[in-house]
Amino acid sequence: MNDEFYNKGLEKAKQKDYAEAIQEFSRALQLAPYFAQAYYQRGLAYYDLGEILNAVSDFTEVLKLNPQSVEAYYCRALGRVALKNLPGALADVDQAIRLHPDYAAAYNLRGTVYRKQGYIQDAIANFKKAAQLYLEQKDAENCRQCLEKIKQLQPHRKPAFVPSSPTIAPLKSEKDYFTQLLEKAEKGDTREAMEDLNWALQVDPQDAQAYCCRGVVRCKLGNYQEAISDFNQALRLNFVDAIVYRNRGKARSHVSDHQGAIADFNQALQMQPQDAMLYTARGNAYRLIGNYLGAINDYTQALQINPDDPTAYYNRGIAYACLEEMQRAVEDYQRAASIFCEKEDWGNYQQVLDSLKKIHSPSSNSEKAKYNLLRQRLLRLVGGYWEIAQRLVDQAKYDYPGMSEEWYLQKVIGDWERDRG
Repeated sequence: MNDEFYNKGLEKAKQKDYAEAIQEFSRALQLAPYFAQAYYQRGLAYYDLGEILNAVSDFTEVLKLNPQSVEAYYCRALGRVALKNLPGALADVDQAIRLHPDYAAAYNLRGTVYRKQGYIQDAIANFKKAAQLYLEQKDAENCRQCLEKIKQLQPHRKPAFVPSSPTIAPLKSEKDYFTQLLEKAEKGDTREAMEDLNWALQVDPQDAQAYCCRGVVRCKLGNYQEAISDFNQALRLNFVDAIVYRNRGKARSHVSDHQGAIADFNQALQMQPQDAMLYTARGNAYRLIGNYLGAINDYTQALQINPDDPTAYYNRGIAYACLEEMQRAVEDYQRAASIFCEKEDWGNYQQVLDSLKKIHSPSSNSEKAKYNLLRQRLLRLVGGYWEIAQRLVDQAKYDYPGMSEEWYLQKVIGDWERDRG
């Protein structure tokens, strides 16, 4: 019989006849005083009828019978907000989140409570978390409402300096939305990550962090020009972060804009001066434009920060080989091979061994060795920039045609040392 009254109450509530619904739920409770769901539904009916105290009382009864009821904590918090009992509401919504950490509505409500209490930054953080959770759930309307609340709470500044997206300063959470997307792309699921990021930008076209993350994913897909466009947009929206410059630098290197890449790595290093990977990336860019000494300095700096980085050893070995400093190149290759072996990274291990084989192959004759020494000496004189050295050699060939390669190197070295005392 109690189920019959309960079902009638649900039907009346559906018809928005809350007074009749309350009577039916009360009849059900007379027959079954421990019927938690009947208390909960009657509490909702009281709330919709505007009888907030009765609603809070019913939600309290639910929690006596079922202390793990997330919905009862949330609804009692709503009632307590209406009664201006903000501390009680905050306690209830905190408990709801503890029981259900991904409860978007609870974060939204907690943001409202913090806003009423005057804790604006805490309110923004909770509205932001709610927006991220709504975004995951593809709930565009509630996500937009949270974004709008954040915009209303943010201090008004000149538009050129204020990002309109609340995701500029992400919550430091293990379940941070964009972190999850990047992890998803890292594991190879780039298609789904791109779909989610495109959807996020439809929800908020001014979301700078979404542009940054999409740029990272596009880099993984090899779409470097599109990635650069995304990083540019993130910077225009004032998302000034090392991750933007680092990844735009990598993308620019892939399209052979090595000077632009170096400029980006410089910016990133100003923000993260202890990032070994940034020094290695800039070293690679220096090496590709022929600045071998600059590359070696960066690889060395990376190894001072992380002495067990095989990539830095390997790349420094390449730079030493370009300078014909073969002993140092061999030492770095061997160190890199040893670390790759310990890590069981067999692909890179074999690549280093192949580089070692090239160094250890015998020179055709002693003239080749002499030529290498002259070449190394000239590179030292011009600061490691082979492009400069090559231009000087080409000019000597133009002025004195028909001479040997060794003669041209000796000529350029002699003129350089004479002109500079």
